[in-house]
Amino acid sequence: QVQLVESGGGLVQAGGSLRLSCAASGRTITSYVMGWFRQAPGKERDFVARIDWSGSSTTYAHSVKGRFTISRDNAKNTMYLQMNSLKPEDTAVYYCAVYSRVYYSDYDVLPDWGQGTQVTVSS
Repeated sequence: QVQLVESGGGLVQAGGSLRLSCAASGRTITSYVMGWFRQAPGKERDFVARIDWSGSSTTYAHSVKGRFTISRDNAKNTMYLQMNSLKPEDTAVYYCAVYSRVYYSDYDVLPDWGQGTQVTVSS
């Protein structure tokens, strides 16, 4: 079992930046694929980005490609999401997740969601 704690959210104007962190405990994340998701009120929880165990392979949702950067520091058991050029539509609660050892979609993650961190982008 892994415990995940997201942090770094806040209120920012459109065009601004935020850096989210996801701290994992209970087990090391070194060998796991990890990812970021977000959910706006009344909306589905959407895939944002994914990163492999080494950090050498990343995948982004089209809506954030070129603006967001996912990274990880296995020594610190932490994953990050650098968000630049933020838009009002990026407003959501952001969650991190650990992918199943074998996954077939962007949503095949373990049910160990953290509390999430709120990101609000004003116009």
